[in-house]
Amino acid sequence: MKSILSILFFLVALIASAQTVINGTVSDSKGLPIEGANIYLDGTYDGTTSGVDGTFSFKTEEVGKRALIVSYLSFETNTIFNDVSVMNNLSIKLKDDVNSLDAVVLSAGTFEAGDNSKISVLKPLDVVTTASALGDFVGALQTLPGTTTVSEDGRLFVRGGEADETQIFIDGIRVFTPYSPTTNNIPTRGRYSPFLFDGITFSTGGYSAEYGQALSSVLLLNTINEPDQDKTDIGIMSVGATLGNTQKWERGSVSVNASYINLAPYLVAFKDRNDWQKPFEGLAGEAVLRHKTENGLFKLYTAFDSTNFQLTQEDINLTEGLDFKLKNNNLYVNGSYKGVINDDMTMVGGLSYTRAKTNLGIIEDNVDDTENSIHLKLKFKRFFSNRFKLNFGAEYFATDFKEDFSNDLILASYGYNNNIIAAFTEADIFFSKKLAMKAGARGEYSEIFQELTLSPRLSLAYKTSQKSQISMAYGDFYQNPTSNILKFEQDLQAQKTTHYILNYQLNNDGQIFRAEAFYKDYKDLIKFDTEFESFESNFSNTGLGYAKGIDLFWRDSKSIKNLDYWVSYSYLDSKRNYRNFPLEAQPNFANTHNLSVVTKYWIPSWKSQVGASYGFASGRTYTNPNEEGFLNQKTKAYNSLSINWAYLISQQKILYFSVNNVLGFKNINGYQYADTPDSNGNFNRRALRPAADQFFFVGFFWTISEDNNSNQLDNL
Repeated sequence: MKSILSILFFLVALIASAQTVINGTVSDSKGLPIEGANIYLDGTYDGTTSGVDGTFSFKTEEVGKRALIVSYLSFETNTIFNDVSVMNNLSIKLKDDVNSLDAVVLSAGTFEAGDNSKISVLKPLDVVTTASALGDFVGALQTLPGTTTVSEDGRLFVRGGEADETQIFIDGIRVFTPYSPTTNNIPTRGRYSPFLFDGITFSTGGYSAEYGQALSSVLLLNTINEPDQDKTDIGIMSVGATLGNTQKWERGSVSVNASYINLAPYLVAFKDRNDWQKPFEGLAGEAVLRHKTENGLFKLYTAFDSTNFQLTQEDINLTEGLDFKLKNNNLYVNGSYKGVINDDMTMVGGLSYTRAKTNLGIIEDNVDDTENSIHLKLKFKRFFSNRFKLNFGAEYFATDFKEDFSNDLILASYGYNNNIIAAFTEADIFFSKKLAMKAGARGEYSEIFQELTLSPRLSLAYKTSQKSQISMAYGDFYQNPTSNILKFEQDLQAQKTTHYILNYQLNNDGQIFRAEAFYKDYKDLIKFDTEFESFESNFSNTGLGYAKGIDLFWRDSKSIKNLDYWVSYSYLDSKRNYRNFPLEAQPNFANTHNLSVVTKYWIPSWKSQVGASYGFASGRTYTNPNEEGFLNQKTKAYNSLSINWAYLISQQKILYFSVNNVLGFKNINGYQYADTPDSNGNFNRRALRPAADQFFFVGFFWTISEDNNSNQLDNL
């Protein structure tokens, strides 16, 4: 018996002597102890947690080289690979996790709208529930600071820039013709339905080196990666009808939307100031096909729309008015792939094709435009660590534009080919959870100009507190002239602007405040010496200008139950000497002051969401030939109050009402003066009023889904 006990005692002593003690302390980058950190040997059950003073100690029977894992929430996991025999008296410092929710975000000049964004000033729902937007994502973005109210146009005018200076991308691939064509004093709309998009990034300046050919702004639209279920959406409206369907399967899905708009019935009930021979009619369809591969996701997006109308508009110089007719067909195809190459690298590739054909009839003139455009892009992202990521890629743009002009006296053709090759690289560097930098450059070679441009881009962000941060951005941006110029003259060069931005942002659990100051320096803008661009014009790149100002934004969905609202204000000081300007002046698309107030309130007892949107813009410049000077007067201020009401008839049936400019403000977009003076030497004028002071909308929306629960409230 004694011999057995002796053997057991010997074995226990042998095992005890084989155990190794692993110990040390865990602290943060400032040397402060971390309590509760997990410390363990990878692949074993041996481990412990750190105490209040950051110390830890545990025993193990493992021998040789092993991986010691040290982890704690909001810190980067630390791995120590060494022989267990030397893992004692360790001093382990954990770095802040730069991917945590409270880490700094590079946000200068950028508004995010996505449920997955760290800091979203908008949600996808906001794009289509804003009272004044009428379901157009461009209309919703016009309530954000940095945009200018040009109510008769409908496109995005950003920080003293023309609408053509903003480029739109779908899944990272450029859209060459994003707006439906229209005529004077009738605002256009974006071509693409918001129902198929779940992420929107609106950069009002200082954007990534990945994007070029935009002097002022880029708008990035991302289609839904994965729908949640099969469903059918039906809409019957006062201006037409919509139909959508989504089908899912194991490795993919397809979503299809179609819409038909015809204003003829509406104009019978609510006549406007135009004499319509054929009211606006439009047919549009969109489809997104998604397929998951072993390592990525392929998406094919296709959109087609056809519009036509004919009308006679009042004209002070034409007794019988100005006859105008338009027919347009537009096809856009976008294929993209995003996949993982290995643990450290991903790739994104895509190709888009646009074919746009427009036939215009203006009195006796006929204009036929045909544009074919291609965008090919390939981008890689290399993850060296959580703190250093490198993006690099290349892309190719090709545009073939042709125009045929004819009347009783003239038959002429114009056109151009514009091919651009670009390459870009950009690094995201996180020095800590508080400090981050994005630095890069973009090079573009324009075949039409035989010109190489280089655009440096830099952004910095510093977290001033747990809920606030400041950001700065700088960059050069180039853009080739538009078709209106290039179809007549190609011996030119790219236009340029330089952006400087300083941003402050506070994000406080349902409340967001942003303040941003900016300065833009324009060079090499296009000038010509005729009233309008024509084959008789002499063109040059001698134009210049500037834009500077302050943007403010406040959103609160917390203070009052069921109430969500935001307020945005922009101050803009902008002058240019370009086009046919005789001197530097404030262009007529630039308002000095712009204010938007948007509210949304859910009333449970009514099963309703009610909303209101108020817009104010100070007057815009125009030239009064009865007085000396150029752009020497301003219109009266613009005011508009819009309201909407979405009523839940049942869980999947919604009745929707909206009225734009419900108070009937008599807004004036400008003035048209007579070509010749009257007998007293005065030039008579007429006010350019909107086609209608108000717009009424009624719609019924019905969703048929698998869960019998979802509805189109998110789409109103």
